[in-house]
Amino acid sequence: MHDITIVEHDSSWPLVFEMRRRSIAALLLPFNPEIHHFGSTSIPGLASKPRIDINAVFASEDELPFAIERIRTSGAYTSHGDPYDQGTWTFTRDETPYGTRLYLCAAGNDVHAKRLTFRDYLRVHPEAVIAYAALKRQLAAEARGNWNYYNGGKTEFVTVILCKARALQGAGFARRVREVKTPRLQQVT
Repeated sequence: MHDITIVEHDSSWPLVFEMRRRSIAALLLPFNPEIHHFGSTSIPGLASKPRIDINAVFASEDELPFAIERIRTSGAYTSHGDPYDQGTWTFTRDETPYGTRLYLCAAGNDVHAKRLTFRDYLRVHPEAVIAYAALKRQLAAEARGNWNYYNGGKTEFVTVILCKARALQGAGFARRVREVKTPRLQQVT
């Protein structure tokens, strides 16, 4: 097993996402999925595995088989199927310096909703970012390449954050998150 690598936050991650978002959107034409940046690289200041996590969310379940086949046959990504039977079709691409993990799902997917809720909470709670980064570093050091140990060790933290976020939703949390300014990206040509 290879060690799990955690890298310091890189301020270029939003720009890397935007370039990959455009490439994915072009590959998926004529479909027009919502394409979201999530995971640690989408949270300012958070250390991360060297990979950009992206969700492409389709308006209809009926579009998914065509989109999955389009990505699978493009030769650009390695297909991993729906490994957890959660309606999230997974593809990876090794790129330097940051790889891509692309998920395809239909609107209303519970996993997608949780990912965005977790991301949005951390974006406005820097104390949670600090705690999560410390946990990730600790787990990566202890795991010795064991992904089940690493991911399992994050479960309680993620569950607590999701509970806090849901408790705040009634208090206007979703509105406040939308008001958070994100850095303006340079024009990509």
